[in-house]
Amino acid sequence: RATLLLSRCLLKMVKGNIIVPEDILSFCCNGLQGSTSPPRAREPGEREEAPGAMASPPAAHNPTEVQMSQLVLPCHTNHRGELSTGQLLKWIDTAACLSAERHAGCPCVTASMDDIYFEHTISVGQVVNIKAKVNRAFNSSMEVGIQVSYEDLCSGKHCSICRAYATFVAQGPLGSKVRLEPLIPQTEEEKIEYSIAAERRRMRLVHKDTLKDLLTSSPQETELETRDGSGAVPAERTRVESVELVLPPHANHQGNTFGGQIMAWMENVATIAASRLCHAHPTLRAIEMFHFRGPSQVGDRLVLKAIVNNAFKNSMEVGVSAEAYGQEMSVSRRHINSAFMTFVVLDQQGQPRTLPMVAPEPGDGERRYREASARKKIRLDRKYLVSCKQTEVPLSVPWDQSNKVYLSYNNVSALKMLVAKANWALAREKEKVRMYTLEEDKFLSFRIEMSVCIPASRAFSLLSNLRRRHEWDSHYVSAELVQKVDDDDMIYHVVSQKLRDENKPQDFVILASRRKPCSKGDPYVVAFRSVTLPTHPASAEFTRGETLCSGFCIWPESQEMSKVAYYNQAMPGYLTYVTTNVAGLSSDICSTFEACEKFLLKNKEDLISRLQDF
Repeated sequence: RATLLLSRCLLKMVKGNIIVPEDILSFCCNGLQGSTSPPRAREPGEREEAPGAMASPPAAHNPTEVQMSQLVLPCHTNHRGELSTGQLLKWIDTAACLSAERHAGCPCVTASMDDIYFEHTISVGQVVNIKAKVNRAFNSSMEVGIQVSYEDLCSGKHCSICRAYATFVAQGPLGSKVRLEPLIPQTEEEKIEYSIAAERRRMRLVHKDTLKDLLTSSPQETELETRDGSGAVPAERTRVESVELVLPPHANHQGNTFGGQIMAWMENVATIAASRLCHAHPTLRAIEMFHFRGPSQVGDRLVLKAIVNNAFKNSMEVGVSAEAYGQEMSVSRRHINSAFMTFVVLDQQGQPRTLPMVAPEPGDGERRYREASARKKIRLDRKYLVSCKQTEVPLSVPWDQSNKVYLSYNNVSALKMLVAKANWALAREKEKVRMYTLEEDKFLSFRIEMSVCIPASRAFSLLSNLRRRHEWDSHYVSAELVQKVDDDDMIYHVVSQKLRDENKPQDFVILASRRKPCSKGDPYVVAFRSVTLPTHPASAEFTRGETLCSGFCIWPESQEMSKVAYYNQAMPGYLTYVTTNVAGLSSDICSTFEACEKFLLKNKEDLISRLQDF
């Protein structure tokens, strides 16, 4: 901390044209370079410490948390004096790997890196602060969450750069997989990240299928965009191929090529390809998932290839791949990694310039051109529905084939975030039914829970079928299954009773997403949210209602007992109904849940009777 304070003073002296001895300045820079203890960022509303003030005791950290601070020097920057994205990727991968190895207790390798969206650039003289910690450990892999920000030493300003999620695999002797100990989250934030990590993992596994489905449903003909200006640039002119020899400084402590180094080399050739299209210096805005398909070692030759797949009005996608081979040229190359990077070219006002069109080559070039268009739509869906805050997502998002994975993710993760909140307060208790409330800035949420003598898997099956909900919930008139998306996601058209002061019934178009436990201790989840379908527009016959976040979580308490909890983020139209029940002026919600218990017990007994008859 003393070194950081000294650096601030020295930089101010330099700006004030005060001569500073070179050896002192060098000591300061070297002290900062590679430091793993950055100054604590101020919380909102917290005052900046006065010079000489006593530092407050550090907050307790997650045992897997790693903090890294790097001073951006000229050797780390591009021609504009901004931190090279390749260098930033090296630092991100290093911090994430150290965090993973803290939990695993053994060497770990990078398996993948999720989408990264860069919000700002970082200038020379600023400090990059990176915080990485394990969100969840699965069998032999774990998800590491990374937060990157920069600090201006002169002004004290802090600003977020990006968030990233990396998957690491623990390796034992001779590359064998290691079974990991489960991670136990402690804070509310850790519980949320732990819960949603399972959804992100599921989304990674179906990413390729999402692209295939979108391409299958899209026209196969390549339609070139028409744009004013010069003619289209042949994509072949942007092609780049470069070879790198893996030397000991490029390897990690296991002898494998450092994942961050590979990502940096890939970013370098992708930048060259983008420059050949626009004849300017491009800025990297986003990286689609890196996926490492195999290792490479010291002595390998890495062949890096890049080409512009498609150029949109203000951005372009560059496809880049890495292949490895040894000294023997006769040995076939091994595919190590591939990624897609989105670049823009900024004008003097910092706004994206219009880019030239790309003319793809017949065959593979046209395929890459179509796939780039599909990936752009998927990126927009994913960024809008996954990366943004839950309160920024519209209530009824249009459902289509291309965004089904991300709507399902948003549906389940919103419910899991609500479940993980820490400030639930017991508002009412009636026999076995307990009612809790959670008051936040914009929402009043409620939770109803009880223990039921039924196996959790059976309760999960019964409560996830909305067509049977009218059997226990008097508010439901009917629920029609409109579309079975897959085994875990269904879309229903629901008709409910009239509300007070309404002269016609309500209807909803609801996406129901269900999840079985990912590991021991996880609940069964049934999540509901509103969507829109062109086949079921709002009609004069009904008042169209919406639900932002609701659903069931079911925890097994024993083989025959389950804790069933229903959550709902109350919309304005239901606030009076909810508050009346919370205040004890009505028992309607408790009565409905008691009817739910009878429904579950009755159908459990029906199942037992059928099994006995069989």
